[in-house]
Amino acid sequence: QVQLVESGGGLVQAGGSLRLSCAASGDIFSIDAMEWYRQAPGKQRELVASFPTIGRTKYGDFVKGRFTISRDKAKNTVALEMNGLKPDDTAVYYCHADRLLLNSDYDEGRYDGRDFWGKGTLVTVSS
Repeated sequence: QVQLVESGGGLVQAGGSLRLSCAASGDIFSIDAMEWYRQAPGKQRELVASFPTIGRTKYGDFVKGRFTISRDKAKNTVALEMNGLKPDDTAVYYCHADRLLLNSDYDEGRYDGRDFWGKGTLVTVSS
């Protein structure tokens, strides 16, 4: 039905850069926001960045200008450019589609939408 597939994770030294990409596929009518979350071992999943269809992008406080989220609404893709990576950024990064509507949802009058998650991509930052 709907798949979110992330790519771009890997091992990088502290201070380095990585670019994560995510593509949502399926019979999609709309997505309210495409987002990146991360989860480090033993920690809760946290929001990294959000790109809503309407409104401003939002970043976690820890980002501090190091990351940039971009989105292609027509292609249902989102990317995360990460610079100045630190060992604390080591985590599995997940792509999230917030309030995704399928064409069938729209046609049948179901407007609440559903959330979808990718399987995650591991980012490891060595010191």
